[in-house]
Amino acid sequence: MKIKTKLTLGVGLLFILIVVLSLVGARNINALKTDTESILDANYNTLEYSRNMLISLEDRSEVALDIFETNLRNQEKNITEIGEREATNLIRVKFNALKNSSEQDIIKSDIRAGIYVLMDLNMHAIARKSQIASTTANEAITWIAITGTLCFVIAFTLLVNLPSHIANPIREITDSIRNIAAQQYSQRVRFESHSEFGQLAKSFNTMAEKLEEYNNSNLAKLMMEKRRIETLINNMNDPVIGLDERMQIIFANEQAIKISGLKTADVIGKPAKDLAVSNDLIRTLIQDLELAQTDTYKRQVPMKIFAENKESYFEKETIPIAIQPTGEAESKLVGHVVFLRNVTSYKELDSAKTNFIATVSHEFKTPISSVKMSLQLLENEQIGTLNAEQKNLVDSIKDDTNRLLKITSELLNITQVESGNVQLTLMPEQPSEIVRYAIDATKTQAEQKQIAVVFSDTAENSKVLIDHEKTAWVLTNLVSNAIRYSHENAQVTIRIFHSATTLAIAVQDTGQGIAPQYIDKIFDRYFRVPGTETEGTGLGLAISKEFIEAQGGSISVESDYGSGSTFTIRLQKASV
Repeated sequence: MKIKTKLTLGVGLLFILIVVLSLVGARNINALKTDTESILDANYNTLEYSRNMLISLEDRSEVALDIFETNLRNQEKNITEIGEREATNLIRVKFNALKNSSEQDIIKSDIRAGIYVLMDLNMHAIARKSQIASTTANEAITWIAITGTLCFVIAFTLLVNLPSHIANPIREITDSIRNIAAQQYSQRVRFESHSEFGQLAKSFNTMAEKLEEYNNSNLAKLMMEKRRIETLINNMNDPVIGLDERMQIIFANEQAIKISGLKTADVIGKPAKDLAVSNDLIRTLIQDLELAQTDTYKRQVPMKIFAENKESYFEKETIPIAIQPTGEAESKLVGHVVFLRNVTSYKELDSAKTNFIATVSHEFKTPISSVKMSLQLLENEQIGTLNAEQKNLVDSIKDDTNRLLKITSELLNITQVESGNVQLTLMPEQPSEIVRYAIDATKTQAEQKQIAVVFSDTAENSKVLIDHEKTAWVLTNLVSNAIRYSHENAQVTIRIFHSATTLAIAVQDTGQGIAPQYIDKIFDRYFRVPGTETEGTGLGLAISKEFIEAQGGSISVESDYGSGSTFTIRLQKASV
């Protein structure tokens, strides 16, 4: 029988029992009600009328006969017992005689006797009907008790048997599933049934047989796949090291063994933290594994490793390995893989590029300076007066020369940054002095566009530990950019404010601003926001970032596209 059918029959039977019990109770209660109402409607009313008539006989007032007449008429309409009609008629005859006779005492005595007979008849009727009502009540109790007992027995039987018929197979299948999850694939469900549980048990046993067959047949294949992967890793040209969740090294290819200077037997299966105590390379490779994320990798600055009698550069890439166990919602970290990409050739090319740019920039700077000096001589009227056309040509050449000189200086700065030869002279400085220097340096540029530069300082007594020359260069570059990208007759605001350990200089313009998709790229080398002026190399902000970070500070930008941008420099306060 299907489980649905069992549940339907069980619940349906309980419903029928409730209906039957309700009908039996209602029928017997209605019979008891009928017997009780019979006493009240018939006999009790007669007794009430008789009482009123007896009282009116004793009353000698003028209205006493009227009251008697009224109750007698009501009694004549309420004759329900045998002999009650004769007694009532006798009272009527005597009452009529009472109204026309002078011997009232004798007639009243006869009337009282008739009323007593009438009351006696109804009292006996009440006793008889009370016995009938009592019998009806006993029968009602008997039938309700029988029906209730039958319903209780049937309901208790369903309560004991029906849940066990459903829960026991579920519990057995649940235990079997737990065993299968524990890789006990020989587990089987042993009950037979034509219900849904029988079909489930059959499907479960089929699944368990296939899992057992799959587990037995794929072990050799898995071992072969393991050897294939190990061979593939060992033949990779880049060093690769794998660690499990307990930070033990589970594999390392030949390239990794070579650069580590260790033997395979000393590495595989050993805790990486123990090896890091005596091996600098292993210590460097695992020092940031705690920070690695499950879905990203961390790439660092190329590291220099001396191995096989030569220096090589490697780029480390740490990849956390996370899996999501079957049936679970959260991922679980099971290990890490560390790749070391050999970037020696790229490093050599980059160094050659940097040297070439530095050499060319240096060579360009001397003739450009010479051209600039020659232009200054041409502008000297002692040498000769220039006509208007010649003066325009000289001004144009002067602008181009200044632009070339600026580009050359930026290229020299960037080569200095790339080569790591940034020379810093850190001294406690008043930031307001550097701000005023930047304002003076860009005064002419601001006047040409009629831009007001507003400066406010809320940290007058604070000093910062900075390199004066490079910080002034950065701030001048930011103020110049703010003026360049602001509209005419606008305002550039420079603010100095501080926190507990840092001091910030914010340069705010009222230009077009930076589109959201370019915010993250604004400090990249050679990047220029599309649609802006062609002037510049795209190196100014990149150099500014390098100079500020070299001093232990930071630089950031916030932009409301269409309303302007704010560049903020944060520097460390100087200790007093």
